[in-house]
Order: sequence, then structure tokens, then C-alpha cells
Amino acid sequence: MNQNLKNKIDATDISISSLLKDQKFYIDYFQREYRWQEKHIKLLVEDLTSTFLKSYKPTDKRPAVANYQSYYLGPVVFSVNTDDGKKSIIDGQQRITSITLLLIYLNHLQAELSEKVSVSNLIFSESYGEKSFNMTDEVREPCLKALFETGTYSIQEDDDETVQNMVERYEDIAQSFPEELSNGALPYFIDWFIRNVVIVEITAYSDENAYTIFETMNDRGLNLTPTEMLKGFVLSKITDKDERTEINEIWKREIQRLHDYGDSVDQSFFQAWFRSKYAMSIRPGKAGSENQDFELIGTRFHNWFKDNHKKLFKLKTSDEFYNFFKYQFPFFVKWYTKNWDAQADYESDMPHLNYINSWGIAESLQDPLLLASIKFDDDNGTIKKKLDFVARYIETFTVRRAVNYRKFGQTSIKYTMFGIIKSIRNNDLQTLGENLKKEIIELDQKWEAVDRFRLHGMNRKFVKHLLSRISSYVDNLVGKDTNYVSYHHPKGRQFEIEHIWGNKFEEHKDEFEQKEDFQEWRNLIGALILLPNGTNQSFNSDKYEHKLKHYIKENTYAQTLHSDYYEKNPNFLKSSVVAELDFKPHEEFKKDDISERQGLVKRFCEKMWNTDYFENVE
Repeated sequence: MNQNLKNKIDATDISISSLLKDQKFYIDYFQREYRWQEKHIKLLVEDLTSTFLKSYKPTDKRPAVANYQSYYLGPVVFSVNTDDGKKSIIDGQQRITSITLLLIYLNHLQAELSEKVSVSNLIFSESYGEKSFNMTDEVREPCLKALFETGTYSIQEDDDETVQNMVERYEDIAQSFPEELSNGALPYFIDWFIRNVVIVEITAYSDENAYTIFETMNDRGLNLTPTEMLKGFVLSKITDKDERTEINEIWKREIQRLHDYGDSVDQSFFQAWFRSKYAMSIRPGKAGSENQDFELIGTRFHNWFKDNHKKLFKLKTSDEFYNFFKYQFPFFVKWYTKNWDAQADYESDMPHLNYINSWGIAESLQDPLLLASIKFDDDNGTIKKKLDFVARYIETFTVRRAVNYRKFGQTSIKYTMFGIIKSIRNNDLQTLGENLKKEIIELDQKWEAVDRFRLHGMNRKFVKHLLSRISSYVDNLVGKDTNYVSYHHPKGRQFEIEHIWGNKFEEHKDEFEQKEDFQEWRNLIGALILLPNGTNQSFNSDKYEHKLKHYIKENTYAQTLHSDYYEKNPNFLKSSVVAELDFKPHEEFKKDDISERQGLVKRFCEKMWNTDYFENVE
């Protein structure tokens, strides 16, 4: 090996196009897993699309994109084997995987457009008619191939964490990518994404140098965080030494409490708190607009606080700073963390917080929305009710949009949500309920869409949420003590979506001439239930009449398909709610039966997410 080359380190700022075009990367064994979570991918999509939209004008020609604002995505580190030229990823595989998933999604999104941007060679290279993806890893290959070719991948029992996360993050991209970029602006965005997004490529020619770079980049160093800079400013405003010492101790205690939830949760807290209570403006959605309160809090909240503490916080004297951070600061940390706890673990007096943890909106909107109505002098019961009310609104909003096949990424809804934050800020409980009820009544997306709602490649996560809500709701009608967690994320055996019709077109030719029509009906929400993992695989291809005898042994929603359930549970039919829902058994399962079951799901939605909930202020 050339010793001079072995000691060399290259660093170059390049575009995504230059980084990925016809490249091949190898992933070291020690960092194979892809672990990005929903919040990471949604934040990336939000940052990319909002940066692009700051420059984009519909009247621009595509060459104008070259002068749009750039976006820095961070560094990636490679080690190059000087003997065979193999390029291993030392740091950055999470980002490269995420970029690849986004490119695959964009490629599908542009399929029907007349103007297309060539991105295939950024995803894979082709030799002798065979596709080879840019990240060489036998674990990822089948999933990437399926996503590229069809936009879907069915997770197998032996798929590892990486594959499951890749599929889920691909669905998150599809859900959060803004609708306004789906048509005429899409080629401009793809041009911008592959050419204006900047990455620093660091290349070492020995493993020793590569790992040294990796360790240096991941060393936290002594740089002050925005939270620490805010603390320094706050303490400088408190002139009494003892009071300053007291606030310093309070600060350390509360930041440690936040750090128990993650290293950067302190920053997320201040962004949520300041946006919920004090932000008055948001950047207009047109090119060239300047950042306003909402965006400035998200980027440099410590500077924003310094600029606005007198006008918005009414903090001028030492005593005002002291009292504010002695009482208000710990109070909102307490309820911010309680909110996170209730999202993670189901609490019966705030159930909707757990629901929106599985099916909600981006944290950057959701957290300030939840804090907005809380007041320092509210009692615990009132605060819990407020949190549940707002979470109920968020879930209703997202479910209504989902059954109408509408997205709710931050770019699509942030103006609506910011308006609601301001309208519910410091509401009493009754006013909060009235405001949220009004917002729901005015939603454009109606429940009529449930009539044709179905499972498709990009909404499996939502369909499981909806079926989990329905299944636990029906259980509760008959007095069972199961809840949403019992179906959506139980500690034991997991539940999976079961197609009531097996995937056998030939058995349904009496009602269908085209296989595509059969598949559409088979995937309708009325033709789906939840069954424990393993149970559905064991007989999912059976005919309906054979499945029915198994369904009577399962959860209540599945049991209601069988006539025996009605005979053995006469009290079920005596319930007024059951009567309104109008359950029926189905001895056979034809198109008409699916239509009836589809109507039942619609009635479930109307009942489970009715606005009367907001009138219960006792």
C-alpha cells in the first residue's frame, strides 16, 4: 500500500447527485442497523421541503433552481480500500439510507408526470441487466428492490430491525411529503434535492484514520447548546446572588429531568413551550419570506428569547425573571414530561395522548398544541382534561384526513395548527372544548370517504391504528377490559391485519371480471380485521366459511361476523350503542357484505370521534 495515500484524508462538499451516482457503498458490520425513527425522517422531509419552498416560484424556469438556497445535510465518512477500491461507510449510513428511501419515493411520485428527473442511477447501478443498489447489504437488498419496483414491501417474520424501520420510514415519507410539491413543482424539487443539498464527503484511505475521524466527529466537545446560552442570559438578568444560585439549581434539576427522555429533549421542550405560549407570527408560505416567531424559535430560541423577553414575556426586572423561572419553568417541564409519559404508556384519564403517539402529527406542531391551553393556575384534573381534549382533536384531524387520503406533514398543515395554537392559548376548559369542536365541524374532510377507504401500500400503519381503535371500542361495549394497547402494541403476541378474503381471485370470479377490482374490494376496510400474529397466517388463504369458525374464538369485532355470537350474547343486542351501530352477522362474505361492513366502520368513526366529547367538562 502506498504509505502517502494511506495517510491521506480528503474532504469535499458535494451534491447528493455526485455522492450517489453509480456508486457502491459497503456497510461495516458494527453499524449495520438502520435506526431512524418517525420523528427523524419527518423532520428531514420538513426541513428539505420548507427550505425549497422558501425559494420556489411557480413562474420560475427549471434552470433557476441552480440559484435556490442550498441545504447542508452534514458529513459522511468513508474508508477506501486502496487494494480493491471498495468504499465502506464509517459514518452517515443512516442519512444515506434515508436519502435513498426519499429518492425511491420521489421516483414513484414523478411516474405519471411528463417532466421527469433521472434519479435511478442514484439509487442503483445496473450491469448485465441486473440492478445493484448503492448500499451493498444482503439484508436491505430485497426490501429496496421491492420498494423501487412497486412502492411496497411486505415485512416477513425473519426481517430484522433495519428492514422494518426502512419500510416504516418509507411510509412516513409518503405521509409527510407535502401535497403542494406533488405535481408541477415536483421536478423542481427533485432537481434541487439532488443538486442543491450539500454533503461533506470525508474520505480516508486507512481504517485507522477513518475511525479517528468518526470518533472526533461524535465527540460532544465543549460547544454551548442553545439551552445553555439561554441559561446564561437568564442568570445574567437576576441580580440577587442567592436568587441566581437558586435558579441555577432549579435549572440543573429540570434539565436533568428532560435529559432523562433524551439528550436533546431540553431543546425540544423550549421550542414547544415558547411556540405554545408566546409565538405570535409564522413565515408566510411564499418565496422570499423571512422567518418569523415560529421558525426562529425552531432554529435559535435563545436569541429569539433575548429579542422578545420584554415584549412577549413581560420580563423586565430581576424579580420578574426570578419568579418566572422559579415557578413557570418547572411547571411546564412537569406537564411536558407528563404528556410524553402518557403518550408512551396508556393512561385511562388521558387515552388520546397514547393514540396520537401512534397516529398524530409532527412533534414540532403536536407538542406546542398540547401545551397551548394549559395555565399555571389550572388544577391537575383540568390540565389532564385539556391535554386529552387537544389530543382528541389531533387524532380526529389525522383520522379524518387519512380516510380521505390526505396528508398531514408539517408543511401541509402548519398554518392551520399555528392558528389553532393561538386560538386555544390559555383557554378555560369549556372554551377549549368549544373551540376544538368548531375546528372539527369546519374540517373539509368528511366521514363519507370511509365508504371507499381501503388498505394500500402506504397506509398499513394507519389501518392498524383504525382497526385497533375499533376492536378495543367494540370490546368495551360488551364489558371487556381491553384497550387500544391490547391490539396496537401489546407486550405479548402482536396483532396483524387479516384479510377476510384470501388472495384467490379465482374463487371470486362470480363477482369480478378483473383481478384489480377483486384486489380493491379485498383491501377495503370493511373486509379487514385484526388477529394475533400466527393465527392469521395459519388460515388466511382459507375460504370464508372455514375462517368463520375460527373468528368466533377471536376478539369481539371478529366474532360479530358469526351468527352464533348474537345467539350466545343476547345482552350485546340490548345495548343502545350497539343498536345504533346496527351490527349484522355474515354467513357468507360477498361484495354486498363488504359494503355493509364498510358502512359499519363509517358508523364507528362517527361514533368514536363525535364532537359531543368536548362538552364533557365536569
